[in-house]
Amino acid sequence: MSKTIYVIGHKNPDTDSVVAAASYAALKRAQGLTHVRAARAGAANPQTEYIFQRFGVPLPDFIPDLIPKAEYYIDEAPPVINENAPLWQALAQLEKSPRQVMPIVDAEGHYRGLFYYNAFAKNILAKINPHRKAVIATSINHLITTIKAQPLVAGSADSMFNGRIVVASLSDERFREYISSEPAHNKVVLVGDREEVMRTAIAAGVRALIITNGFIPSKEIAHLAEAKGVAILISSYDTSSTSLLALYSTPVMSVADTSVSPLGPRDFMKTAKHAISASSARAVPIVDEDQRVLGLLTEGDLIREPNIELILVDHHEFAQAVDGIQNYTILEVIDHHRIGTFSTAYPITFINRVVGSTSTIVASMYLETKTPLDKSIASILLCGILSDTLVFKSATTTDIDREMADYLASITDLSIEDVGRDIMASASLAARLPIDQLLRMDRKEYEVQGKKLTVSQIELTSSQELLARQEELLAGLARIRAETGAYLAALMATDITKLESLLYISAEREFYAYLSYPMQQQGVYMLKDVLSRKKQLMPALTEMVQAALS
Repeated sequence: MSKTIYVIGHKNPDTDSVVAAASYAALKRAQGLTHVRAARAGAANPQTEYIFQRFGVPLPDFIPDLIPKAEYYIDEAPPVINENAPLWQALAQLEKSPRQVMPIVDAEGHYRGLFYYNAFAKNILAKINPHRKAVIATSINHLITTIKAQPLVAGSADSMFNGRIVVASLSDERFREYISSEPAHNKVVLVGDREEVMRTAIAAGVRALIITNGFIPSKEIAHLAEAKGVAILISSYDTSSTSLLALYSTPVMSVADTSVSPLGPRDFMKTAKHAISASSARAVPIVDEDQRVLGLLTEGDLIREPNIELILVDHHEFAQAVDGIQNYTILEVIDHHRIGTFSTAYPITFINRVVGSTSTIVASMYLETKTPLDKSIASILLCGILSDTLVFKSATTTDIDREMADYLASITDLSIEDVGRDIMASASLAARLPIDQLLRMDRKEYEVQGKKLTVSQIELTSSQELLARQEELLAGLARIRAETGAYLAALMATDITKLESLLYISAEREFYAYLSYPMQQQGVYMLKDVLSRKKQLMPALTEMVQAALS
């Protein structure tokens, strides 16, 4: 498959993350990079779904993880060969194949086996063993194609049969004895200009006569063969060359390796590595659900770069990134959060600006590069800014966010007040989601003195509906701690009408003594005037954890 660049946000993405991915991918495509696609590393929350549906923008591709899979390491579909192709033709194609191994398919394109030189050598020796009578599967058409013969009498040319190649080297009398000593219906007789031998073979009812050196028999011979149903083929080659080619008229499937089971595109490369190692071909085909060949993995593919590169938006720390990100080249980072321990082995474009939303940065890049903004993209960018700044009520809001929102509103003919109210109302639907799904929304992981913290955030127009689910929420946070080994798991539920938040928290026992927020109920704490996880909650929470661990 061709190289794909994914623009992707953090795990459990919020609206700003998904909007930034979609709009920045659109910017790249507008600049001529057609192989750039938007992606998301988690389910879209109700607010995000509402925004994308309202403005008719497709949600980015859902990529739950980037753990190396077969589809990330295959190129375009490899050349294949039909199972009924003559072996001689298949060898000619294999010689031109860059990998010296070819998948064999049936008439509908379904995978049947692999063709490569070792399998050919092993299987062909069984057919030309001098201690056994050679029998090959073939047809008159296969013989015609392989020998490039001129058919004089073709008969039923397509029917396959198990044929024995017989060279008429005996005297007329001895040949008559030989040919009549056993059934001749499956014999293919090679003969020169000896018409008496031809008459004998026809009378015995052989399957075909191949006349070598280009000799044309009399009309009488042709009439006899036609009446008896015996095919006559004229070969321009001598007898030795014709007999060799006749062996290679057998379908390629007869010398295929059918022991190599294919893999699917979503199978892990770890599985592919074991399959390649176990394969005599040192290769394994990749097929779709209908068993059609998508690609071919060989030993060389295990050490090459994958066909995926990444652009990260709204994050840059690997702890918040989609699983498996370390296996791919990161080309760019577009973010507005604190700079953590992120590093690469090569220079990249890293844009980090002190604004309230990554959507603000992306919108400014359209202006900086003088790239026209599609109305639908401008609309979701406006929503991304309003969502991440809580309609400018968050402490992270800057004048740049306001100016960019005003610009986007002017070109989309949207009211900031009306759109802000609509998207915040849609966010409140999150309070009714199943607890496990709700706690995965916009969940980010942090590390403090070697301890993992996981903090989710949702916005609501009223915190009362969620407060009624307190026991469920705390039980869900406890499950997250058990699953992730986190020191602390929390949910910040921000009430955008009261401009305050509730913090639901499950942590190690010693931490609670250092938790300085007023407790509203067991496990629930009031965060007055706290709206920003990034700028207000996390600095304070980090200090509390450090104090508890010291």
